[in-house]
Amino acid sequence: MPALFFFACATGGANIGEDLSPAELIQRAQEASDHNRYRVALQYYQALLERNQQNIELVCTAEYEIAFIHYKQKKYDEARTELNALLERYNTPDEELLPPQFKRLANIVLESITEKEKPRFPFTLFQKKEQEA
Repeated sequence: MPALFFFACATGGANIGEDLSPAELIQRAQEASDHNRYRVALQYYQALLERNQQNIELVCTAEYEIAFIHYKQKKYDEARTELNALLERYNTPDEELLPPQFKRLANIVLESITEKEKPRFPFTLFQKKEQEA
């Protein structure tokens, strides 16, 4: 076990204890994300996802948070794919069993990605045309 811990610390990874509750996993993931330690945060959310497959609320939490980290990293294609996969869960008869906040949040982030990917023109081009007129 000490070698595993050393490897995790040396690579910047997390040594995720098997005894951590879902709330502790989420808290540690959020703390890591708040400090821009996205790889560590992703490891905690992945552990949350893998350990709680029978709890749809925790699954949705982990899936949304993983996608949001990818969004914050400007990995828009990856985030879009993950958010759309999450939204597919809401296109089933079981939608009423799912936490509604992640559907709203996923749509907001998808809209933001669309806005960020729109072509932008330098302001100077418009200024130049106005000066020529």
